[in-house]
Amino acid sequence: MTYKDAVIQFMVASILVLNMTQALAATPATSQKGMEKCYGISKAGMNDCQTANGSCAGSAVKDHQRDAFIFLPKGICNRIVGGELTAK
Repeated sequence: MTYKDAVIQFMVASILVLNMTQALAATPATSQKGMEKCYGISKAGMNDCQTANGSCAGSAVKDHQRDAFIFLPKGICNRIVGGELTAK
């Protein structure tokens, strides 16, 4: 493989990854059917969307942050220790 081929492959892969990232980010988090917000169980930087101190996904600054949520299938949150359906 030549240097030129490697650069072309890298560029194509980068474009594909960027398109996938934009498509996932464009999906509104509130439109997920059969899912519910589960507060207080996400790890730092692993929340699905907005917190009181952050604008969107990955903005939780500490583990089990009470205002950070992740989407789970309905009925699962109540089974997880520390999981709440409302922000504290």
